[in-house]
Amino acid sequence: MRIIIPGGSGLIGTHLSEYFVQKGHEVIILSRNPKKTLKKTPKGTVVEQWDGKHGTSWAHLITKDTAIINLTGENIASGRWTKRKKKNLLESRINSGMAVVEAIETASEKPFVLIQSSGVGYYGPHESKEFTEEEPPGNDFLADLATKWEASTDGVEALDVRRVVTRFGVVLSPRGGALPKMSLPFKLFIGGKMGNGNQWLSWIHYKDVVRAIGFLIENKSAKGPFNVSSPNPVTNQEFAKALGKVLKRPSFFRVPGFVLKIALGEMATTLLTGQKAIPKKLTSLGFEFEFPLLIPTLADLFGKIITRAV
Repeated sequence: MRIIIPGGSGLIGTHLSEYFVQKGHEVIILSRNPKKTLKKTPKGTVVEQWDGKHGTSWAHLITKDTAIINLTGENIASGRWTKRKKKNLLESRINSGMAVVEAIETASEKPFVLIQSSGVGYYGPHESKEFTEEEPPGNDFLADLATKWEASTDGVEALDVRRVVTRFGVVLSPRGGALPKMSLPFKLFIGGKMGNGNQWLSWIHYKDVVRAIGFLIENKSAKGPFNVSSPNPVTNQEFAKALGKVLKRPSFFRVPGFVLKIALGEMATTLLTGQKAIPKKLTSLGFEFEFPLLIPTLADLFGKIITRAV
């Protein structure tokens, strides 16, 4: 099987490349900076140049045995959400999605599946409601961003290509993303909850991310949106307590919401709000999580031995 990953140079893409190469599949990453990307990809991975806006340049790579995993999009956490930043976040997702559709339209053979990435921010923030895949989108910036990101590739369905939308929770990995930043205050003995701590955190171990994507690629009945997050989301306060326990650090400090808003602006909403996403469709298809509980997950990621799972 050939795996083509537009935007595969990031955290999830790197883990996916390792996973599929180890499985014996051919992996091609599309990147704006091939030389830089090649340095951090596993041996056996091919990196091709693309601009994120056009698909005709790589349409020849698509075969009937190809699965495309579209991960392209500017990092949400890479700076304050200025008007220009929001524009870049949106355009990087829409342009890349349209380029994927263009590549598939141009290709002489069609891929058998497209995995379109998104996020659980699609549902908007809520302190109590559980969100399964049937729920409508929210009405804040992240919800609008996710909705338009998902819609950017819906044109492939008219080309008879199976499309799966993966709404990721917070992906936990020791290599990057949220976890190193979230754990730093704890390592400095000043860790604790953010804001009131009641906001939900839908999280997932990176190993379950790659396994879930492999599962959805292989399962021909998988179509439409899937929440790719642990079946056991936690509140921010519960996460802080678990992280403190694994790292053997205090977790009673608190970062006031107004401090985060001053420091991060509107982007602070990603830390002060959340949603309780449940992977209903994924589990109903028979997917089994290797890391369904938070403390064993954190113990695995930090290399700790915890005898009691909470």
